[in-house]
Amino acid sequence: MKIIVPMAGRGSRLRPHSLTVPKPLIPVAGQPIVHRLVKDIVKVLNQPIDEIAFVLGDPAWFGDDVVTSLKELATSLGAKASIYRQDQPLGTGHAIMCAKESLSGPAVIAYADTLIRANFKLDPAADAVIWVKQVDKPEAFGVVKLNDNNEIVELVEKPKDFVSDLAVIGIYYFKDVSVLKQELQHVLDNNIVNGGEYQINDGIKGMMAKGNVFKTGQVDEWMDCGNKAVTVETNTRMLGFLKTDGEEQMIASSVKKNNATIIEPCFIGEHVVLNNATIGPNVSIGDHCIIENSSIKNSLIQTNTTIKNADLEDAMIGNHVNYDGNFKTVSIGDYSVLE
Repeated sequence: MKIIVPMAGRGSRLRPHSLTVPKPLIPVAGQPIVHRLVKDIVKVLNQPIDEIAFVLGDPAWFGDDVVTSLKELATSLGAKASIYRQDQPLGTGHAIMCAKESLSGPAVIAYADTLIRANFKLDPAADAVIWVKQVDKPEAFGVVKLNDNNEIVELVEKPKDFVSDLAVIGIYYFKDVSVLKQELQHVLDNNIVNGGEYQINDGIKGMMAKGNVFKTGQVDEWMDCGNKAVTVETNTRMLGFLKTDGEEQMIASSVKKNNATIIEPCFIGEHVVLNNATIGPNVSIGDHCIIENSSIKNSLIQTNTTIKNADLEDAMIGNHVNYDGNFKTVSIGDYSVLE
């Protein structure tokens, strides 16, 4: 089994945080988004992973440090890492084809801007599986249309009239991904574009037209990381899951507390100093942060940041920030100073 992870986009909706760190590498509950996503997919598949192929953008943005972290992730999961580059933002189908040397055999394709919780088995009768989540407002999503055999027969983008309430979340399984590769090559060769880009959906539609059977795989939880508000919410939900699972040490032993209270669930990284502080619930704090005379809840703080005299809620603060103030809801990028 292979996992293909297109992650070339810079994440403009998550600015200012994605101005200095590619969005898939922004930590949620103590780990980069892409790391959590890949680990969760491996857990769902429950079978050996031979290769994880990452499709990155400009090397000036996705540099050697990113490549190193992704290779270490793959190695930790017993897989070979393959690194590909998408030199132009030409769409999801184009991104997948940038990894065409890896497009053979069974594979999962997953876009690195979402997190999931799921527990299901792949349908052996299916040529492909599209992972979906039941949603309240399907008109805001791309959804699948099913026939009487619960097979996917159509993909409909933001339907005005009700088609189904099963939204496509951006994770796909192919029994033989080389079939998708052939269809996407046809899309590229014939310049079939939607919204000015080459889309995976056009390759999938080609597979459906030739009789390939698509089934759904439903996830229990689908957590977006598209902008600040939903990323903070996703951090809160993920902390709750991790506390329930009990699989990770969520508060590092090196945390120093002086008149500080931690209200779980929280993730607190290495060498964090808490002086006269109340932290939690639902707070993630990265390594080497200092929090003084502050109360913080429902917030996500990255690394090497100092916060003083703050009362924060629903906040997202980047790396190397010095913050001293009384703002309530903030979104501060890396290397900022507020005094």
